[in-house]
Amino acid sequence: MPMRQRIAATALSAVLAGGALGFAPAAQAHDIAPASCYGSANSYLKPAGTYWLPAGDVFSTSSACADINIKPNTNRYVKVCFETNGRLECQANYTLARAGQWNVIARNVRDGALFAFEFRSDAKSTGSWAA
Repeated sequence: MPMRQRIAATALSAVLAGGALGFAPAAQAHDIAPASCYGSANSYLKPAGTYWLPAGDVFSTSSACADINIKPNTNRYVKVCFETNGRLECQANYTLARAGQWNVIARNVRDGALFAFEFRSDAKSTGSWAA
């Protein structure tokens, strides 16, 4: 192999190896946070006839998660309402929470925030939530 091709091949190999190594720690750190958040997940049952989870109460966020997440067993449109000064202040729009996967409904939420889920449908819903 001529010298110019060897140098180019070596340089390309170094860039590829360096790029792979450069991304590995970030990917690992990203995988650790959701695992600890979802490891503290709670199952839920929202009965038919109500739009709220929990009905007549609120949940509290923890230090385990930075976001409020839901994993419904069927597709559901959901939004989060935060308790502020004794009232619930809701997000403007619903988010489609896809069945069988974690969906972020509210991002960067402080620890100890009081909240409830509001569903667009009053049909029964089951699944898990983590916050």
